[in-house]
Amino acid sequence: MASFKIEGGHKLKGTITPQGAKNEALQVICAVLLTPEKVVINNIPDIIDVNKLIFILGELGVKIEKLGDNSYSFQSDEIKLEYLESPEFKRDGSSLRGSIMIVGPLLARFGKGYIPRPGGDKIGRRRLDTHFEGFINLGAKFRYNREEYFYGVEAENGLTGTDMLLDEASVTGTANIIMAAVLAKGTTTIYNAACEPYIQQLSKMLNSMGAKISGVGSNLLTIEGVESLGGCEHRILPDMIEIGSWIGMAAMTKSELTIKDVSWKDLGQIPNVFRKLGINLEKKGDDIYIAEQESYEIQNYIDGSVLTVADAPWPGFTPDLLSIVLVVATQAKGTVLIHQKMFESRLFFVDKLIDMGAKVILCDPHRATVIGHDFQSQLKATKMTSPDIRAGISLLIAALSAKGTSIINNIEQIDRGYERIVPRLQALGAKIERIED
Repeated sequence: MASFKIEGGHKLKGTITPQGAKNEALQVICAVLLTPEKVVINNIPDIIDVNKLIFILGELGVKIEKLGDNSYSFQSDEIKLEYLESPEFKRDGSSLRGSIMIVGPLLARFGKGYIPRPGGDKIGRRRLDTHFEGFINLGAKFRYNREEYFYGVEAENGLTGTDMLLDEASVTGTANIIMAAVLAKGTTTIYNAACEPYIQQLSKMLNSMGAKISGVGSNLLTIEGVESLGGCEHRILPDMIEIGSWIGMAAMTKSELTIKDVSWKDLGQIPNVFRKLGINLEKKGDDIYIAEQESYEIQNYIDGSVLTVADAPWPGFTPDLLSIVLVVATQAKGTVLIHQKMFESRLFFVDKLIDMGAKVILCDPHRATVIGHDFQSQLKATKMTSPDIRAGISLLIAALSAKGTSIINNIEQIDRGYERIVPRLQALGAKIERIED
């Protein structure tokens, strides 16, 4: 187990380029299973979760070639389906939540897909019902081994297009169902589909491979099944969650930062929410420039009531950035209510911030009120443990702004979502080092 040692209170300065989007990578890498032809994907982030998925595909028989930093080619022309029922797969697949998205393409192309119950963040219940109900609607038979926590879907005679209404606008569920439907017989319509930029990217990639998906960017997708898909080359978007992390880091450390090549058109509400916290963001071409600010003030609503920042399906605010917003608010001028609707346990890291001197009231598992210090009282360094990826980076931001030296344990959680974070922060002037136990 490794740790971060962070000496807080230092301003950062410079330019940083965001990594490729983790959540998109987990989807589009699974899509290579839909064709026997070669697929090249660029801007793949070098992080634990993505590398685990690439390893699983290699064990499944996918021919993988690293073409350069963050670029790979994949060819799925000799898949070893027996691996899916091996003890090794039950071990490998259970450690990665993103492994669920191999099921849709395997079911579409080979008539069966299996997955152990996936692991990942300890942030509350994350249902798989949307995925499997979608597969069942397409004609698959579902089975579940309760003793081994092992899921399976099979369609001996192939899948058939249908109309379906998703019970929730699940991003991974939508992605999985799209990948299953592109090779189904007939037409599938998916209503209440997630429409995040990552789903749009997956759909565009599949269309470039020969799929027929219309309605991309809306919550109603129409998919005309095709007999086969070909190869393609695809580039992953910059990671909007990492972009939000750098914005928060700049504000909390009173730093001047330029974030390069952010794909502004795909950021949705993110710039607006940080502006509501009082952070000045400037659009320079496709970059974000953040000037050094001695303070930032939270906007109230026009009637004077306290601002609420809540997550919502796209184009609403992403739940992955609520932890960052919460930390940033601890040094703002004013008060904000953070409402995390999607996950039951994602706000439980606030006890670490309270230990550091933050004024946070945890109202219930989904809501926290933050009363900002306006930098009148600096957070105090402490020793803490990262519970999940986003809370981990939030605690890191808090430590960078705090007085004294902090230790963060269980940083493998941060490594799951952030590429080479120590050297990248050191290049900006952060006093951070990695300690291997």
